[in-house]
Amino acid sequence: MMHPLLFLLQAELEQTETKSQSFVDILFSGGPIGVVIVALQVIMSFIAVSIFIERYLSISKSGKIDENFMNNIRMSVQSGNIKAAQSLCAATDSPISRMVEKGLMRIGKPLRDIDAAIENVGNLEIFKLEKNLSTLASIAGAAPMLGFLGTVTGMIIAFYKMAAEQNVTPEVLAGGIYQALITTA
Repeated sequence: MMHPLLFLLQAELEQTETKSQSFVDILFSGGPIGVVIVALQVIMSFIAVSIFIERYLSISKSGKIDENFMNNIRMSVQSGNIKAAQSLCAATDSPISRMVEKGLMRIGKPLRDIDAAIENVGNLEIFKLEKNLSTLASIAGAAPMLGFLGTVTGMIIAFYKMAAEQNVTPEVLAGGIYQALITTA
């Protein structure tokens, strides 16, 4: 035998009209502040993914070098053909080849000068490889803060409505909590 309260609950559920909402409808139902926050998060996500892909491809490309590159350079230098070694470096597009080329250009100078020249080129290459990583780090820090801002505004709305109305119902709280959850997700 079914409990009378369960029977009433089942009857109430059957009478409730079911609404189906798309994902976009849910995202834009967070109120004007929620829409702005979600839009900013989506924009930052696209920027972050594009920077990640670009950096991944760039760093992967710069890390690939012919296995025989250094052997060919060594053989050219040992045979006294510095120009051939320099032209091999110029023909190879990688940070290592640019550093070796700078060292080869300084052959005949003090070792300290050669070392400093290679180090300077290395620092420039690191700078190139780290391009846009600060932007990616800023997005990684700002995106959660925007989500928290949405949570706080949603909770403020919920408590404001609760304070403004004499008879507080779950529906009054649900709107603010709903907005808080939309922007947090």
